[in-house]
Amino acid sequence: MEEYPMRINKYLAHQKIATRKDADALVARGDVFINNKRAVLGSKVNGKDKVEVRGKQSLKNYVYYAYNKPQGVITHSPQDEEKDIKEEIKNKSIPEDIFPIGRLDKDSHGLMILTNDGRITDLLLNPKYIHEKEYAVKTKNVLRSNFKQKMETGVHIEGYKTKPCKIEIINENMFRIILTEGKKHQIRRMCSAVFQEIADLKRIRIMNIELGKLSNNSFREIKGKELETFLSSMGIK
Repeated sequence: MEEYPMRINKYLAHQKIATRKDADALVARGDVFINNKRAVLGSKVNGKDKVEVRGKQSLKNYVYYAYNKPQGVITHSPQDEEKDIKEEIKNKSIPEDIFPIGRLDKDSHGLMILTNDGRITDLLLNPKYIHEKEYAVKTKNVLRSNFKQKMETGVHIEGYKTKPCKIEIINENMFRIILTEGKKHQIRRMCSAVFQEIADLKRIRIMNIELGKLSNNSFREIKGKELETFLSSMGIK
C-alpha cells in the first residue's frame, strides 16, 4: 500500500474491490462511505479510516473465460488485414465488454484469459507478482544435450538474464516450459540464444487455468472452484 492520504478510487483498487473507473462509479452512485460519511469523487482516505462499500449487489458482474487463440490471430490493435481476438469472437455468445489479459504473439496459439474485470490486469501481468504460465514448444532442430540446464538457470537475452524456469523434455524436439515472467517473445528469444529454432509454441496453462481439450477458437467460462482458486491466488475474494 502506498502512503496516505490516498484518493478513494485508488484505495478501492488497492483493496481489489474495483478498478479505479468502477470505483468512481461506486462513489458517484453513493455506495462508498468513509467513517460512516458518504464519500464524494476525490475524497481521500487515511490509514485508520473505516471504508465501506454498501450495496455490493450492484457491483459490476465480472465474468472470466478461457479461450484457445488460433495462430494468425493477434491479441490487440490489428493492422490492415489482420484479425484480433475481439473480431474472432464478436458473433459468439460472450459479453461485448470482455478483453484479453496479456498477449500471445501472432505465430503462437493457445490459452488466453478473457474478462471484463480490470482488477486482475496488473495482478496477473506485473512481474512483481509470481504466477506460473506453461507452454508446449516444438523445435525445428534436435534439442542440444545442455538445453535443459542452460534454459533453467537463465539465458541472456539482449542484456537481460531470464529468471530460473522449469523445463521438461518430451522428446528430441519438444519440451514444456514453466515461466513466472513474461518478457516480449521471451521463449522465442531464449531458444534463439541457445541455438534452437521454434516450430510451434502453444500456451497450455495460466496459474490453475488449463487449456485442456478446448478446441481452436473456442472458449469456456471459468467458474466454481476453478474461479475461486484463480482469484484467491491473486488476493481477490
